[in-house]
Amino acid sequence: MIEIRKSNERGHVDHGWLDSHFTFSFADYFDPEHVQFRTLRVLNDDRVAGGAGFPNHPHRDMEIVTYVLEGALEHRDSMGNGSVIRPGDVQYMSAGTGVTHSEFNPSKDPLRLLQIWMVPEKRGLKPTYDQKNFSVAEKKAKLRLVASPNGTPLQEGDGAAVSEEKSVELTGVDKAEVLLFDLA
Repeated sequence: MIEIRKSNERGHVDHGWLDSHFTFSFADYFDPEHVQFRTLRVLNDDRVAGGAGFPNHPHRDMEIVTYVLEGALEHRDSMGNGSVIRPGDVQYMSAGTGVTHSEFNPSKDPLRLLQIWMVPEKRGLKPTYDQKNFSVAEKKAKLRLVASPNGTPLQEGDGAAVSEEKSVELTGVDKAEVLLFDLA
């Protein structure tokens, strides 16, 4: 069975400085039908105004991936990391036993990012941080693995990119679970 959930049916909040769409229950938005997908707990599409952002705040026992679509995101954390994440960059932070961090839009231009949180396989691990850049050539007209538990796809062919298609046919081996995210 395939359930279609349009982009405009997701949770939404607009604080002026932050315009966010929630795929799953998050903060004050609760939808018992959309709490998480397997270990995927958060998939937020955030737009942050220039000069605005999230002040220092804590996380614990969560795997966090940040993918910048437009603009730049300045990150600082209690592990001593500081960087600016730009389109094509993927930031990974394992909050483990606890980490605090801040995230700001350092420019006056708008920032758009995907904030992705996954429930870890093991709790209480040492916090870690990493950041990688994937060039346009590495991603153009093909899928590119940017996050997985061990650096390899769960199954050959996992993932799909769809652009301006009138219809899509998905086939799976055995039982398949599919999450299709609309970036509109």
